[in-house]
Amino acid sequence: MYKIKDPNLADEGARQIEWARYNMPVLRELENEFARSKPLKGVKIGACLHVTKETGMLMMTLLAGGAEIALAGSNPLSTQDDVAAELVRNGIHVYAWRGETADEYYWALNKVYEFNPNITMDDGGDLTVLFHRNKAHNVWGGTEETTTGVYRLKALEREGLLLYPIIAVNNAKTKYLFDNRYGTGQSAVDGIIRATNMLISGKTVVVAGYGWVGRGIAMRAKGLGARVIIVEADPIRALEAVMDGYDVMSMSEAAPRGDIFITATGNTSVIRAEHIKIMKDGAVLANAGHFNVEISLQDLEKLSKNNYEIRKNVKVYVLQDGRRIYLLAEGRLVNLVAAEGHPSEVMDMSFSLQALSVKYLVENKDRLKVAVHEVPEDIDRLVATLKLKAMGINIEKLTEEQEKYLKSWALGT
Repeated sequence: MYKIKDPNLADEGARQIEWARYNMPVLRELENEFARSKPLKGVKIGACLHVTKETGMLMMTLLAGGAEIALAGSNPLSTQDDVAAELVRNGIHVYAWRGETADEYYWALNKVYEFNPNITMDDGGDLTVLFHRNKAHNVWGGTEETTTGVYRLKALEREGLLLYPIIAVNNAKTKYLFDNRYGTGQSAVDGIIRATNMLISGKTVVVAGYGWVGRGIAMRAKGLGARVIIVEADPIRALEAVMDGYDVMSMSEAAPRGDIFITATGNTSVIRAEHIKIMKDGAVLANAGHFNVEISLQDLEKLSKNNYEIRKNVKVYVLQDGRRIYLLAEGRLVNLVAAEGHPSEVMDMSFSLQALSVKYLVENKDRLKVAVHEVPEDIDRLVATLKLKAMGINIEKLTEEQEKYLKSWALGT
C-alpha cells in the first residue's frame, strides 16, 4: 500500500539515493553490516520523516536490516517525489507527496498508525502524539529527530502520559553539534538564496533564537558578509551571542533594522503584528523552525491588502500603507521547501544515530523504562569515530600513564 505523486519517477529517485549513499559513508557501512546481521528482521517500523534522498538512504539501511517500513512525510512541502517513488519500488509503504493539504498530511500519519508498527521514528512529534492520542500500547519504543519533537515528548513525560520509551536522537552530540549547527546553518541560507537570489553581503540579517540552529545560521550569514542581529529570550544564550560578536536586542528593536529575518526558536508568534508594522519595505521573512508557527501568518494576512506569489517559494504581502513584506516557503522550513535540506554528509551522522538507536530499542525491548532517553554514549562516540575514519583522520590515543593520571585524585603539583 502506498500513495505518492508518481511511481514513474523511481529511476530519478534511485540516482538521488545513489548520490546520498556515496556521501554518507558511515550509514553505508551500517547498511552493509545490517545486511549481514539482519538485526531488524521481522520488526515493523512506522516513520514520519522528511522524504529526502538522505531519508531514502536511511530507509534502505533499515530495509537491509530486515525491517518492514511505513513512511509518511513530516512536512507537506518537503517530500522529494522521486525519492518517494524509488522507496515504493523497494517495497516500502510510502504515504507522502509534495504539496499535501493539512487533511492529507494527517491522513498519511494515520496510514502509518494503521501499519501497527513496533518502533516509531519521528521528526517533530506529530506521529508520536497521534500514537499517544490513540492510546497505542503495542509499541516497543521510538526515536525523535528534532528539538521541537523532544520538547513535546518531555511534556508528555512530565504529565505522566508517555506510553513507551523514546530515544531523543536530537540530543546526541553527533546530531545537534553538526546537523543543527552546520546542516541547518548552510541549508537555511541555501534555501533563502535559491528562493530569492538575493545578495546576503551587506544585508542586516536578524536571527531569532541562538540555540544550535540559530548559531549555525548566524555563523553562515556572517560568513557571507551580513551584519547579524540576534534576538534571544534566554539570558545565557543572549550573553553568549554578545561574546560571539553579534548585536543582541529584542525583536521590537530589530524589526525596523532587518532586511532578512530568520526564525529558529521552536516557539510560536516570534514575528507578529507589532513587529511587521515597523519593518522596512521589502523585508524578507523566513523560518527554519520545525512548524510554521514562528511567523504569525494570521497577522500578516490581517495587515495586508493583498498577496500573491511573485516567484516560486516567495509570496509578497502588500500592506495597507503600500510596504511589501516577502514571505518565503509559506513560513515552513525554508531549507527543505526552497532547497534540499541538510547536506548528505551531515545527515550521515544523524541517520546513523537513528539506525543504531532503532537497533538498540529492538535489542532492549521490555527492558527500557518508559521515559525520554538520551542516545547511549557508546553509540554517539561510535558514530563520531566512524565519521573520522571515513574522512581519513587519525586522532590522538592516550597513553596508559595519561589514562591513569586522568582517573587519579592523588597526583597534583
